[in-house]
Amino acid sequence: MKQLVAFDLDGTLAESKQAIQPDMAAALAELLTVAHVAVISGGDWPQFDKQVASQLPENADRARLWLMPTTGTKLYTFRDGQWGSVYAELFTDDQKKKILTAFDEALEATGFVPEQTWGERIEDRGSQITFSALGQQAPIHAKESWDPDFAKRKVIQADLKKRLPGLSINMGGATSIDITQEGVDKAYGLKRLRDESGIPLDAMMFIGDAIFPGGNDYPAKELGLDTVRVRDPQETLSVIAAIVACQK
Repeated sequence: MKQLVAFDLDGTLAESKQAIQPDMAAALAELLTVAHVAVISGGDWPQFDKQVASQLPENADRARLWLMPTTGTKLYTFRDGQWGSVYAELFTDDQKKKILTAFDEALEATGFVPEQTWGERIEDRGSQITFSALGQQAPIHAKESWDPDFAKRKVIQADLKKRLPGLSINMGGATSIDITQEGVDKAYGLKRLRDESGIPLDAMMFIGDAIFPGGNDYPAKELGLDTVRVRDPQETLSVIAAIVACQK
């Protein structure tokens, strides 16, 4: 039995930047009756609130839910009837400037500049800088067709690693690349979660859609956690149902 089940968000619990569906919200509430639940992903807190926190049914045991924005460089928990920040680790202004310059140079060098974008392509999330190739407000159909096999982002990622040594650069979502401090990835976030929750790593499992080398879920596997790679939220629902049945 596992004491905690951790999830990626986009592509795992919900479609990219969309709220979890009612059946997923109900499934998470049911899972919370048998285990702690964590969500760790690249989005910042407002996105987590929109996609997860505000969508849960009233009966969900929020005290057992750990929300970890920006790849775990932030942690929010539900205490005294509201969500609050436990910690946040932020980039300096100089670091941010260097990262933004590197993105511009990498896109020019690799030639992957989309003809159409929707909103800003680079978002400063304080503890993480995120590049969304088609923009922050791109429609799902456009995002899903731009880089379904991660091939374009692998080229951009390789170029960025040369320009930004000492930083963690990982792919996530449908079109995103996330940059965090050196050593900061989902393994880092899960170790912080271990420290904050008191739940050992061997009592956790991780579920995500990007559990492959270069994917931003892969560090959870490298950390030694039991992992399950899913194709989409529908498959995640089946996995959750199996976990609940096993834990009861």
